[in-house]
Amino acid sequence: MSRTRQTDPELTHRLSRRGMLGVAAGATAAALLGATATPATAATGRGRPVLPPGRLGIQLYSLRDKVSTLGFAPVFAELEKYGYDEVEFAGYTQGSAGPITLAQLKRLARNHGLTPIGSHVGYYSNDPNAYTFAQNLTKVLDDAQALGLKHIGTAAGPFRYGTTVDAMKRAAEEFNTYGAAAKARGMKFYQHNHSEEFSFATDQPHVRLYDVLLRETDPGLVYLEMDIFWAYVAQFRFSKRPDGTPAPFEPLDYVLRRPNRYPLFHVKDGESDPSNPFGYRMVDVGDGDIDYQKFISAVTRLRGHRLAHHWQAEHDNPTESFTFARRSSEHLHSLREKC
Repeated sequence: MSRTRQTDPELTHRLSRRGMLGVAAGATAAALLGATATPATAATGRGRPVLPPGRLGIQLYSLRDKVSTLGFAPVFAELEKYGYDEVEFAGYTQGSAGPITLAQLKRLARNHGLTPIGSHVGYYSNDPNAYTFAQNLTKVLDDAQALGLKHIGTAAGPFRYGTTVDAMKRAAEEFNTYGAAAKARGMKFYQHNHSEEFSFATDQPHVRLYDVLLRETDPGLVYLEMDIFWAYVAQFRFSKRPDGTPAPFEPLDYVLRRPNRYPLFHVKDGESDPSNPFGYRMVDVGDGDIDYQKFISAVTRLRGHRLAHHWQAEHDNPTESFTFARRSSEHLHSLREKC
């Protein structure tokens, strides 16, 4: 594989995910390891498992090729074999496998020992009838409730009104509205980051946009799903302000300061590659340099928080999606606390 991508993988990711959601509407990198241990080696540790019991999920976007051709049933059967506990949706249809109702989808997941834990839905669209929070909030929440979801969120960036401080405040106000509506249904609204959220405001270049989002959203209404890979990409891309002054940050610190705001995480891995404009090449979990033993351990060691978080494996474009799912589960289950 070439060390330098010829396309923007983040943009490709956002556009392809948006396309899948459209189909669904129709129905410092200081925390890095130089090398990651293989599951067999890591499993020989004496400590307890890093991954809390019952908390490993997978974002089904990673398996969209299999869902759209085989359907949810064969996919869920494989995930059950691989030891997954939860699934996060990126759409509720299964392509050529035929129609499926939400009631059937919920029952199918449960029959395979999988808890539907969350779902990604669009934030807004120019289409007034689009299946997004902005255009169709009631339907989005109705569907989430029918599936028994505890969380309902968006993977869209909060850039509807631009990248100024006031623009972020406007988006945060809308997120608070969605969060209040979700809370009234017994769910938590969340936003999933990419790297641009950690960039700096165009009108106040000393202010990081993500900090505005955190400050302006109500912590009792709006939650975050940290995509750990994209947060480390942001650490590489936005370690300096536009004027060149240093502005380092550690993704893990955001979580440790506000553990209650991060119920969900995306666990995806990257191989460090300074020649890449993103600093990393996305790889299967366990094949990269992000130290998940350290990251997950630090979060689960927080008093009273071991079972408070959910860890969703993901790869935007895996070479073979079932292989990715199996190997990711093996690796994450193999990690042990350091004695």
